[in-house]
Amino acid sequence: MSSGARDVMNSDMPLSPRALALLFALPLSCVRAPTNMPLPTPPRFQTPIIIAHRGASGHRPEHTLEAYGLAIEMGADFIEPDLVMTKDRVLVARHENEIGGTTDVATKFPGRKRSAVIDGATITGWFTEDFTFADLRTLRAKERLASRSHEFDGQFAVPTFDEVLAFVRQQERATGRSIGVYPETKHPTYFTELGLPLEDSLLASLERHGFRSRDDAVFIQSFETGNLRALRKQSTIRLIQLIDEQGHPADFPRAGDRRSYRDLVTPAGLREIATYADGIGVHKRLVIPSTPGGTTLGAPTSLVLDAHAAGLKVHVWTLRSDPPFLAPDYAHDATAEWRQFAALGVDGIFGDFPDVGVKALRSK
Repeated sequence: MSSGARDVMNSDMPLSPRALALLFALPLSCVRAPTNMPLPTPPRFQTPIIIAHRGASGHRPEHTLEAYGLAIEMGADFIEPDLVMTKDRVLVARHENEIGGTTDVATKFPGRKRSAVIDGATITGWFTEDFTFADLRTLRAKERLASRSHEFDGQFAVPTFDEVLAFVRQQERATGRSIGVYPETKHPTYFTELGLPLEDSLLASLERHGFRSRDDAVFIQSFETGNLRALRKQSTIRLIQLIDEQGHPADFPRAGDRRSYRDLVTPAGLREIATYADGIGVHKRLVIPSTPGGTTLGAPTSLVLDAHAAGLKVHVWTLRSDPPFLAPDYAHDATAEWRQFAALGVDGIFGDFPDVGVKALRSK
């Protein structure tokens, strides 16, 4: 390792653009937390925790070290890396294995576009499982939503999960506070059927960086149930069952289970989840539904109370401050949405704009 790279890994200062460039030049085996400085004391977070959804994704292209770093700077308690696998078995942070919408892959690898059936749906694009990590390292991230700023398109690399964890540990030492990590396994059954299972690599990466027990600041989340049940037998790390407003877990049909996500939020469904998970991560409309037509919000449901009665934490997703995503009921005040969910007793909130969450929940 060069002296410059060694300085990057051992520094107690926030990473500069030059330092990030050095970090991305390191071989994967070098990207690990430095061991010559103590970590912060065990984490204590206020409730509800503020979870930076894909990093500060309202301000920077999602799932980049720059998005995660900005979220930490803004005061987020946890950052959320979604995880997919490359063909050479490297976990990388992308919201989907289809990366045409979040990188410049179409320009650099036009011939690798194809169609694939993922969780029962036919998707056309470029998929991480068709690329080595060296291939992905040539790509640069871009903003996914047309309505958001594209000022930073083409500037930031696609990080590995190991790089994200090393960055978090470095930031903990720089700031003196605990920073949580909230990884999601994306399409776990699909990747397992390709011979590229996510879970063992996920646990190994967490172990390398000192995340190994339920007392650590880490949650593992999944929209599927089977991999969470398997993870419960392998680790004491806290697990979160993700639940969408519609549809069903992708692994249910393979198991002959005809239930939907709605069945999982009944009192009986919640008690079952409590046998293998520590909490639920739910679409916000399962807590505060919208009225028919979706123009206004309805009365809150009993889900938070029901889940707490089953011994489960409740984290809601996703709060976005952009006008297309913010309900008219909040009169253009995005902090009001954060405060409403906090008043309902949720234990955590995912948001694209963690600065708004900090302003709503932490500012005096």
